[in-house]
Amino acid sequence: MRIDLHTHSTASDGTDTPADLVRKAAAAGLDVIALTDHDTTRGHAEALAALPAGLTLVTGAELSCRLDGVSMHVLAYLFDPEEPALLAERELVRDDRVPRAQGMISKLNALGVPVTWEQVARIAGDGSVGRPHVATALVELGVVPTVSDAFTQEWLADGGRAYVEKHETDPFEALRLIKGAGGVAVFAHPAASKRGRTVPESAIAELAEAGLDGIEVDHMDHDPETRARLRGLARELGLLVTGSSDYHGSRKTCVLGEFMTDPEVYGEITRRATGAFPVPGTGGA
Repeated sequence: MRIDLHTHSTASDGTDTPADLVRKAAAAGLDVIALTDHDTTRGHAEALAALPAGLTLVTGAELSCRLDGVSMHVLAYLFDPEEPALLAERELVRDDRVPRAQGMISKLNALGVPVTWEQVARIAGDGSVGRPHVATALVELGVVPTVSDAFTQEWLADGGRAYVEKHETDPFEALRLIKGAGGVAVFAHPAASKRGRTVPESAIAELAEAGLDGIEVDHMDHDPETRARLRGLARELGLLVTGSSDYHGSRKTCVLGEFMTDPEVYGEITRRATGAFPVPGTGGA
């Protein structure tokens, strides 16, 4: 089985619609794909309606968290999307995205960059606006050559000149909410240091004690040495090890299935989940 448990659509900051995403996943030969847009489940219905035969969809979301001033993301799989407490927290995070983006635009304007809210809103479309949309605007304006080049201290990285904080959930609270909604929690790209500061391994141990199920080890932002170290940490802490593409369409260079999750780990994730279940495709529209 070929299993990719971390992808994004236009419901957040990807460039493929949910329907196009699942079609591309099937064409790429994947057997299982997780749709994990940032702080939203809005793309699930469209993905399910278009799900091709032979492809199974794992519903999920990537939750924005912050621990001791360090931004981190938690992948939540197979939770009940209507569970009130987790739904309210996702909405709180999403509602803060617009004023945050507008704040970044104001900072960029003060730095002499003529980006506008109208430009960023056009790029975001119906998705939850975020830094990648502002970064895409910088690419359009010729300020940086690629989206990745916008995530530096000069521009949009954590603590950068145009960075603005947003509401982010305490990860221990996020674990409580995910578990309360019947979901499974995996720490996304925990050692992606090129994105900014990362939480220490001691914090990962504390999260494991609090109910964290796994860590995303095989990821484009982890070099081989980092993957080996994280694999050892997962063994030590009794955590599941996942691998995923973190696919964003044309917004990033990674491709579907670039990294994948072992079928036994996928089976354990589905066994632990009680809020929702993987959905096999029967041939979507």
